[in-house]
Amino acid sequence: MNNLWKNIKKFPLFIISVFIGFFLTTIQPFFKLLKKRKNRIIIPTIITIILIIIYNTLRLMLEIK
Repeated sequence: MNNLWKNIKKFPLFIISVFIGFFLTTIQPFFKLLKKRKNRIIIPTIITIILIIIYNTLRLMLEIK
């Protein structure tokens, strides 16, 4: 039974490390793209447009003025 509680205590750290690993492997290709001068303008513009679309969609769905 003592072994069970040790494993349960380790679980939150495992979840955090999985999320950090996921975000690092997801974001890494964007850093490679930003090394090219041409992409330094395009990528932030696309990300900004996507965030604006998500913001407006949520605002309209939740009827926030």
